[in-house]
Amino acid sequence: MKVERILKNTLIEKFNSGKAIVLIGPRQVGKSTLINSILKEKDFLFLDGDDFSVQQQLSEPSTNYLKRLIGDKKIVFIDEAQRIKHIGITSKIIIDQFKDLQLILSGSSAFELNNEINEPLTGRKWEYNMYPISFEELEKTIGFLEVNSQLEQRIIYGMYPDVINHVGKEQEVLENLINSYLYKDILMLSGIKKADSLQKLTQALALQIGNKVSYNELSQLIGVNKETVSSYIDLLEKAFVLFRVNPFSRNLRNEIKTNRKVYFYDTGLRNALISNYNSLALRQDKGALWENFLISERVKYLKYHKRYSKTYFWRTAQQQEIDWVEEIDGKITAFQFKWKSKKKVKFPQKFIDAYQAEVKVIDTNNYFEFIG
Repeated sequence: MKVERILKNTLIEKFNSGKAIVLIGPRQVGKSTLINSILKEKDFLFLDGDDFSVQQQLSEPSTNYLKRLIGDKKIVFIDEAQRIKHIGITSKIIIDQFKDLQLILSGSSAFELNNEINEPLTGRKWEYNMYPISFEELEKTIGFLEVNSQLEQRIIYGMYPDVINHVGKEQEVLENLINSYLYKDILMLSGIKKADSLQKLTQALALQIGNKVSYNELSQLIGVNKETVSSYIDLLEKAFVLFRVNPFSRNLRNEIKTNRKVYFYDTGLRNALISNYNSLALRQDKGALWENFLISERVKYLKYHKRYSKTYFWRTAQQQEIDWVEEIDGKITAFQFKWKSKKKVKFPQKFIDAYQAEVKVIDTNNYFEFIG
């Protein structure tokens, strides 16, 4: 199945702007497929950063060497650019010396690639994040009736392209993703030597979605210090495995100001980590899984549509809680997530009064409005 990606038109609009186009996201989400679809029938130079000879040739090239390499090509696409040492300096030379050339970089590690390109390419790049297929993209491809019928399947198995395209083999695809990307790739990129600690941490975080995360508790659980836990979570975030959400705290006493929540970018990957592919009817974690699915899809929607929102959760010491808080242009909206809203959901009145907040309940009857 070919799914049209929302970022396609965004990237096309940036062509011939005199800046590099940088596309960052985890492996297997379709970055190369997207770029190749844009470059179809165009004459371009492709360089694979996973290729050792490419790594050698581009690590410290001279301007004359680059001229010989590029020739009369007007587009250069460097895939997995984070593998190439000093790719930021090389990219700067290409942009500065080849005024009519469009440079495209893709990478699967924000940590590695940003470290290389941020300073050399300041003011010389357009940077975008790409995620697994969004519910919005899938709906535009197969229609709302079909995508709505797949809702539970998508929550359980997630939105990776290979998962969607291999019906009946979802578990096999997800297990392969974990083994080849989540652990092997990240361990190689980061230099982490305690593979078992990373595995224990990701599994522990997978079991805690929707709950506040304590680094102290995680430290005791997996047997490493708190600083190591923090650095591992930071690495997992920069590798687009998970993301953290901060607590909202402004005016009220007893608002929780510390600890964060952690969510996974893909619920299928999360379920694979704990080897639980049971139907929602059989799950103890249905509410948390629904919350994670909605929030990860909302993140995609906000990013792709350039809705510049600050996002939080809210909780007090008295256990009053709001699942998701957004601030856009100074306006605060609070969301509560329910799989089925059988009775009226009450929002903390003091939050509404203090922040003049609009409140919304998101359930299976209106979820599509929330995720685009």
